[in-house]
Amino acid sequence: MNLLIKSAKIVDSNSPHNGKKVDILIENGIIKSIKSTIKDKSVKNIEVENLHASPGWFDMQVNFRDPGFEYKEDLISGTEAAAHGGFTGVAVMPSTHPPIHTKADIEYIKNKTVNSIVDVYPIGALSHKMDGKDISEMYDMHQSGAVAFSDDKQPILNAGLLLRALMYAKNFNGLVVTHCDDKNVSLDGKINEGETSTMLGLKGIPALAEELMVARNIYLAEYAETGIHISSVSTAKSVELIRQAKSRKLKITASVNAYNLILDDSSLKDFDTNYKVNPPLRTKADIEALKKGLIDGTIDAIVSDHSPEDEENKKVEFDHAAFGMIGLETTFAAANTNRGKMSLEKLISKISINPRKILNLPIPEIKEEAEANLTFFDPDKKWKFEEKYIHSKSKNTPFIGTVFQGKALGIYNKGKLQLSKQ
Repeated sequence: MNLLIKSAKIVDSNSPHNGKKVDILIENGIIKSIKSTIKDKSVKNIEVENLHASPGWFDMQVNFRDPGFEYKEDLISGTEAAAHGGFTGVAVMPSTHPPIHTKADIEYIKNKTVNSIVDVYPIGALSHKMDGKDISEMYDMHQSGAVAFSDDKQPILNAGLLLRALMYAKNFNGLVVTHCDDKNVSLDGKINEGETSTMLGLKGIPALAEELMVARNIYLAEYAETGIHISSVSTAKSVELIRQAKSRKLKITASVNAYNLILDDSSLKDFDTNYKVNPPLRTKADIEALKKGLIDGTIDAIVSDHSPEDEENKKVEFDHAAFGMIGLETTFAAANTNRGKMSLEKLISKISINPRKILNLPIPEIKEEAEANLTFFDPDKKWKFEEKYIHSKSKNTPFIGTVFQGKALGIYNKGKLQLSKQ
């Protein structure tokens, strides 16, 4: 589709047009012209008040539940939710049934999404069947298109297994992604250990459970002389451990879930299971540390941790409810609403440029003759998130009725345009 985008403010630190308000002409999927004014009535014109354009956003931590749990989400509904959330690319976690742990599984994901407007990149399981015992077919999956290796929310308790995986992946520049939770410490915890857990009488998940494993995984990566990505950072001490590791020039990257930037554990006072997530909602002090970590570069990326769950797994007693919430359509809004001193340009880099850098993927640029991979948004738009905005098969989110500031308006990728509901 040929397209003329009118009066868009560019938010792209890599673009010579960064910070400028320009017109963008796209022909056959290629940016043909960027000027202060372009007139062309022969193509579709998009003109929206306070329109901003950035390189297409990328979410490096989503669950689409396909294969095996398609009643919660599938690759089609997942990419639809991603597109309406402003994402032109996602990395899909391997927590399916069976897990994504062979080259055939990787090829299934790629083949089923080849025609989607959203680029879908599979992350292969780090251990065979995600059982934490033996390394998976990492190299074969890498050859078939796996962009990283992870056991998702199953922490690698066996330090030797993780060390062997790091050293093996190093041979082909593979990336290991780890969720940090020492189950010997967190045991059967349900929410953050603290005043709220005590008041509600719920088993707590100590911050220590995350921090111990963050420290261990950093040391293992240092020993292996390779990189590692630490996902879903949620505590102040974890941020400090990663900051110290980066100061020693270690190849450590980290991401934070958007909901951990806006919600704290006081939200759980009504036992709403939509707030039951992993890692758990922490304290206001942790939120401030996470935001500081984003600003100073300790935390590299913001993710949705999109985790669809059906009603049977959520509308139950709190102890028995599944962890997780959907988030693709609220990630930018949540992060932008509570970004504090973080600039809009830095926020966009955390959900667009940096995730691709971490996964060693091509980074879209807003310049002439570049392939058009764009997200359109209004960072100042105030709107109420309602159920009609949800394109996921599952509705497990506490944000229905929340007023946000900042909204994705649409995406352009692969020569296709998709606009979001306003």
